[in-house]
Amino acid sequence: MDARDVLKRPVITERSAQAMEEKKYTFDVDVRANKTQVKQAVEEVFGVKVEKVNIMNVKGKFKRMGRFGGYTNKRRKAIVKLTADSKDIELFEA
Repeated sequence: MDARDVLKRPVITERSAQAMEEKKYTFDVDVRANKTQVKQAVEEVFGVKVEKVNIMNVKGKFKRMGRFGGYTNKRRKAIVKLTADSKDIELFEA
């Protein structure tokens, strides 16, 4: 799997913005990706050193459209902590 296939998009919320002060960055990743693949992808794409990776599975929410109901897509979220000496990721600065 290519590094750009592993990382789907950054997650930008108030909570993730507060975590950026501690050099923790949040990404939506492929549901089949493991911690090692996420670590290698972040290091390759952004040119930083990763200290730690935490991954969580997010279940799909039940949504209704009139009388029809269904679930949104499940997803996998990764929180990546960078080493103290690595630079910040520029994507989140803007």
